[in-house]
Amino acid sequence: MERLPIIGITMGDPASIGPEISLKALNKKEVYEKCRPIIIGDSSVIEKAKEYTELNNLKINSISKVSDALFEHGTIDVYDMNLVNTNDLELGKVSSAAGNAAFQYVKKVIELAMNNEINATVTNALNKEAINVAGHHFSGHTEIYAHYTDTKKYTMMLAHENLRVVHVSTHVSLREACDRCKKERVYEVIKIADEACKKLGIENPKIGVAGLNPHCGENGLFGTEEIDEIIPAIEKAQKENINVEGPIPPDTIFSKARGGWYDIVVAMYHDQGHIPLKLVGFVYNQKEKKWEAVAGVNITLGLPIIRTSVDHGTAFDQAGTGKANELSLINAIDYAITLANNK
Repeated sequence: MERLPIIGITMGDPASIGPEISLKALNKKEVYEKCRPIIIGDSSVIEKAKEYTELNNLKINSISKVSDALFEHGTIDVYDMNLVNTNDLELGKVSSAAGNAAFQYVKKVIELAMNNEINATVTNALNKEAINVAGHHFSGHTEIYAHYTDTKKYTMMLAHENLRVVHVSTHVSLREACDRCKKERVYEVIKIADEACKKLGIENPKIGVAGLNPHCGENGLFGTEEIDEIIPAIEKAQKENINVEGPIPPDTIFSKARGGWYDIVVAMYHDQGHIPLKLVGFVYNQKEKKWEAVAGVNITLGLPIIRTSVDHGTAFDQAGTGKANELSLINAIDYAITLANNK
């Protein structure tokens, strides 16, 4: 047991599905066979979540330091921040109290990882409006992690099965995303993608770089970013013996990657990378009117610590129903374990 990595899992927004999918994930014995998990959050909220998940068999071990964790299946270790009054908490609603709590959980898990008290971090979803209403002006987890680890060069990677995507830009407007498509940034992300794949055990990763414009600009007819910025970045990386090619038209590159042509794709902006990943990872059963799978992992690359995350939002509409799907969280825990073991 002592050789297994300690994985810190933030509870996410207390008003979201985070508490219940955390319980569902840690109810699985196989998780404890691969790691030592600990939830960073509020014990009172986790206790409440036991009711609507019907997991009353689980015990809660409320602790104030990692060394007091039991790491036993059937007992959920919760690093209790004691930030939320459950009597005032309204599930499925944006609030500054819940936003502040979610932010503080993230800040604490980063601190624990930076102090080497845990081996990797996994985050449940927070609500960007809620954390900003609470006075924490960040556009998402990625930026919070970068700030508190003093990281300048980083990127987001999404992964589901054999499809992996990294981004040149993420939480900015589409207009600004186009302006951020610069040679040095594209080159930087190619380098980070190469290193990430190697950490995942891919010996000689093949990287595909998406174009920014339709048809990769058609030799300047639809835009010149490919000629001016993307191709020079690819050529620079190739000179360093990185196995990378492109630019490849955005409307075909993801199908090729899914088919095994590439180990990872460099996308130019948020939606270009997120849409294909979620198309394959999120499966909705129209007949039964429910999500059969909400799979996929969000990983921040370039940090001095490991951070993986669910690839979905707070799902306020499902909070408190007990129906939320924990698959993405389990995927995120598995990736965190892999990265911690290969560190």
